[in-house]
Amino acid sequence: MNQPEHRYRSLREFYPYYLSEHQNTTSRVLHFTGTGLLILVALAAIFSGAFAWLLLVPLIGYGFAWVGHFFFERNKPATFKYPFYSLASDFKLFFDILRGRQGFKSRGE
Repeated sequence: MNQPEHRYRSLREFYPYYLSEHQNTTSRVLHFTGTGLLILVALAAIFSGAFAWLLLVPLIGYGFAWVGHFFFERNKPATFKYPFYSLASDFKLFFDILRGRQGFKSRGE
Protein backbone atom coordinates (compact mmCIF):
# COMPACT_ATOMS: atom_id res chain seq x y z
CA MET A 1 0.00 0.00 0.00
CA ASN A 2 1.30 3.49 -0.87
CA GLN A 3 1.98 5.91 1.94
CA PRO A 4 0.60 9.41 1.56
CA GLU A 5 3.17 11.88 0.26
CA HIS A 6 4.63 14.25 2.84
CA ARG A 7 3.75 17.90 2.20
CA TYR A 8 6.18 20.51 3.47
CA ARG A 9 4.56 23.47 5.20
CA SER A 10 7.54 25.78 5.63
CA LEU A 11 10.95 26.53 4.19
CA ARG A 12 12.49 25.54 7.52
CA GLU A 13 10.89 22.11 7.23
CA PHE A 14 11.75 21.77 3.52
CA TYR A 15 15.43 22.83 3.60
CA PRO A 16 16.81 19.60 5.19
CA TYR A 17 15.01 17.63 2.46
CA TYR A 18 16.48 20.00 -0.15
CA LEU A 19 19.98 19.41 1.23
CA SER A 20 19.44 15.64 1.13
CA GLU A 21 18.70 15.96 -2.59
CA HIS A 22 21.95 17.91 -3.11
CA GLN A 23 24.62 15.53 -1.82
CA ASN A 24 26.90 15.43 -4.88
CA THR A 25 29.79 17.92 -4.89
CA THR A 26 29.59 18.59 -8.65
CA SER A 27 25.85 19.19 -8.37
CA ARG A 28 26.40 21.70 -5.57
CA VAL A 29 29.07 23.48 -7.60
CA LEU A 30 26.69 23.65 -10.57
CA HIS A 31 23.87 25.00 -8.39
CA PHE A 32 26.18 27.60 -6.85
CA THR A 33 27.54 28.64 -10.26
CA GLY A 34 24.08 28.90 -11.82
CA THR A 35 22.67 30.93 -8.94
CA GLY A 36 25.71 33.22 -8.92
CA LEU A 37 25.50 33.77 -12.68
CA LEU A 38 21.78 34.46 -12.61
CA ILE A 39 22.32 37.08 -9.89
CA LEU A 40 25.06 38.73 -11.98
CA VAL A 41 22.97 38.65 -15.17
CA ALA A 42 19.92 40.05 -13.36
CA LEU A 43 21.96 42.88 -11.83
CA ALA A 44 23.66 43.63 -15.15
CA ALA A 45 20.28 43.72 -16.91
CA ILE A 46 18.81 46.08 -14.33
CA PHE A 47 21.78 48.45 -14.14
CA SER A 48 22.43 48.52 -17.89
CA GLY A 49 18.78 48.77 -18.88
CA ALA A 50 19.17 45.66 -21.08
CA PHE A 51 16.05 44.07 -19.64
CA ALA A 52 15.93 41.41 -22.35
CA TRP A 53 18.82 39.73 -20.50
CA LEU A 54 16.31 38.87 -17.77
CA LEU A 55 14.94 36.24 -20.16
CA LEU A 56 18.20 34.34 -19.58
CA VAL A 57 17.73 34.14 -15.81
CA PRO A 58 15.49 31.03 -15.72
CA LEU A 59 17.61 29.30 -18.37
CA ILE A 60 20.81 29.92 -16.40
CA GLY A 61 19.35 28.98 -13.04
CA TYR A 62 17.49 25.87 -14.12
CA GLY A 63 20.07 24.83 -16.71
CA PHE A 64 22.93 24.49 -14.27
CA ALA A 65 20.74 22.97 -11.54
CA TRP A 66 19.08 20.40 -13.80
CA VAL A 67 22.40 19.24 -15.23
CA GLY A 68 23.46 18.67 -11.63
CA HIS A 69 20.33 16.67 -10.86
CA PHE A 70 20.03 14.60 -14.02
CA PHE A 71 23.72 13.75 -14.52
CA PHE A 72 25.29 13.86 -11.06
CA GLU A 73 22.60 13.47 -8.40
CA ARG A 74 20.54 11.21 -10.64
CA ASN A 75 17.34 12.42 -9.06
CA LYS A 76 14.35 14.50 -10.04
CA PRO A 77 14.60 18.21 -9.13
CA ALA A 78 12.29 19.20 -6.27
CA THR A 79 11.30 22.20 -8.41
CA PHE A 80 8.60 20.09 -10.02
CA LYS A 81 6.78 19.50 -6.70
CA TYR A 82 7.91 22.48 -4.61
CA PRO A 83 8.77 25.35 -6.96
CA PHE A 84 8.81 28.17 -4.40
CA TYR A 85 10.55 26.27 -1.61
CA SER A 86 13.10 24.99 -4.14
CA LEU A 87 13.83 28.45 -5.48
CA ALA A 88 14.18 29.88 -1.98
CA SER A 89 16.40 26.93 -1.01
CA ASP A 90 18.65 27.51 -4.04
CA PHE A 91 19.34 31.02 -2.77
CA LYS A 92 19.64 29.84 0.83
CA LEU A 93 22.24 27.22 -0.17
CA PHE A 94 24.09 29.81 -2.27
CA PHE A 95 24.37 32.24 0.64
CA ASP A 96 25.05 29.44 3.15
CA ILE A 97 28.03 28.39 1.00
CA LEU A 98 29.24 32.01 0.78
CA ARG A 99 29.03 32.34 4.58
CA GLY A 100 30.69 28.97 5.19
CA ARG A 101 27.58 27.38 6.75
CA GLN A 102 27.51 24.77 3.98
CA GLY A 103 30.25 23.49 1.74
CA PHE A 104 30.44 22.17 -1.78
CA LYS A 105 30.91 18.78 -0.18
CA SER A 106 27.79 17.79 1.68
CA ARG A 107 28.06 16.57 5.24
CA GLY A 108 27.00 13.15 3.98
CA GLU A 109 29.75 12.83 1.34
